[in-house]
This record gives sequence, structure tokens and C-alpha cells, in this order.
Amino acid sequence: MTKQINIHEAKTHFSQLLAEVQNGMEIIIAKAGTPVARLTAIAKARTTRKAGSAKTLVSMSPDFDALLPEDVLNSFEQ
Repeated sequence: MTKQINIHEAKTHFSQLLAEVQNGMEIIIAKAGTPVARLTAIAKARTTRKAGSAKTLVSMSPDFDALLPEDVLNSFEQ
């Protein structure tokens, strides 16, 4: 939901506006009726990734880097 207010009202009721933004409201701040800024909530920070957390989920064939068969190699050249 979006609401437009003027600069004076934004300065006067800033704390209240922040509470509204936290509840999902988007506030457009206008000067003489012309929008100049948007007040929105900041997205929650992602959790940090831990190196090696997918170690047991991934597996590779022992021959993953072996040469391809001749017929497969030739198909790329056609």
C-alpha cells in the first residue's frame, strides 16, 4: 500500500511513518505535490553462507574429466 505526504508532514510525523513502513506501507514524500523520495523498509539481510555446507549433496563421477569418445567429439565439429 502506498501513501503520499508532503515534506512538512514527513518531518513532523517521522517516527510514526517509520512504524507504518515497518508494517509494509510505502511512503512517497512530495514537495509541492511532486514526488521526490520514497520511504520503504529495508529487506532483511540474508544469512551468511557457510563454506562446505553442501559437501554431502554433490558428487562427481571419478571419470568426469576423461576424454570424450571419438564419435561425440566429431559431432561438435559438424
